[in-house]
Amino acid sequence: MTAFRDQNQVIDNPTGADQTTEAPIPEEVLSVLRCVTCRGHLEELGSELVCAGCGRKYPRVNGVVRFVDAQHYAGSFGFQWHLHARTQLDTEQSRRSEQAFRMRTGFQPEDLAGKLVLDVGCGMGRFADVALRWGAHVVGVDLSSAAEVANRNLAGRDATIFQADVFQLPFKPNSFDFIYSIGVLHHTPDCERAFKTLPGLLKPGGRIAVWLYSRYNKWYRMSDVYRKVTRRMPPKLLHKLCYGVIPLYGVHRVLRKIPLVGRPASGALALMIPMAFDEDPKWRVLDTFDWYSPWYQSKHTYEEVFRWFEDCGLEDLRVILQPIAVSGRKPAAAQEGNRSKPSRELSFENRDASLEVQRCAE
Repeated sequence: MTAFRDQNQVIDNPTGADQTTEAPIPEEVLSVLRCVTCRGHLEELGSELVCAGCGRKYPRVNGVVRFVDAQHYAGSFGFQWHLHARTQLDTEQSRRSEQAFRMRTGFQPEDLAGKLVLDVGCGMGRFADVALRWGAHVVGVDLSSAAEVANRNLAGRDATIFQADVFQLPFKPNSFDFIYSIGVLHHTPDCERAFKTLPGLLKPGGRIAVWLYSRYNKWYRMSDVYRKVTRRMPPKLLHKLCYGVIPLYGVHRVLRKIPLVGRPASGALALMIPMAFDEDPKWRVLDTFDWYSPWYQSKHTYEEVFRWFEDCGLEDLRVILQPIAVSGRKPAAAQEGNRSKPSRELSFENRDASLEVQRCAE
């Protein structure tokens, strides 16, 4: 099992010159990579990948191969994970990320050991770090420049990180034993369509797990109003404002000690100013920023998420401990009748999106 790294270790490396970040892509990963333009095979030539079909080139910048040319709507995540590069990584003293990984995927160490695992929206590598300690071979993708941070945090381990778009993932079908996406898909323009790009990448018998924001609890109503402004703010300014939750947390603690009226007053204040209540002030600031900064943020119910899984022909659906967390398994043998059956209640922006979603049942 991999030893933990020092949280205070200096990891800044703007040139990406560390040799570990320039290591060749493992053959196991290279064999499943595909061009996002023509779906042709990719060859590693020097510091870039080149499509054998159409000739398109994918450069390696700061140690990470780029399948996109910009962060698009995910820029705030690039900002936060460069700033909080190691805040949520586990240490010898705390395994909070491992606990969250169990609660949001239902996976166990013996499930992932020796398996090829896809982390969709890996951020700075928080959960990939857990999967690696469990013995998995991890492929991580992120739309934002946080992929650079993950690549540094996980350097020298069995992880390969790419900057890529969930709607155009560079992998062939039936490639991965396990797929997970924790707290990511609800930050895309279309959470359902994003999810439905993933099951087709599972090997037959493979398992997928997702965790999404819940729509059952309405504590976030006021934050939806504030987010109309906060998501448009410069990330640096918003992050500074989020430091206000440090003293505000103290106000809540004082209020809750007042008999009779204190707890209701604290509850009312929490509804008016939704915030993270983590005891660790760094996590509190980070999680509050993570809530108010994304351009897209959707909430979901078990009913709709189960429908997505069923639309994709997944079976053995399970509700995991922390809402909204669901996992399902791809049938070991694909049923021929399901391959051409269209998904229920779907609308498609274009023909390419439709074809991509229909692949989920393959």
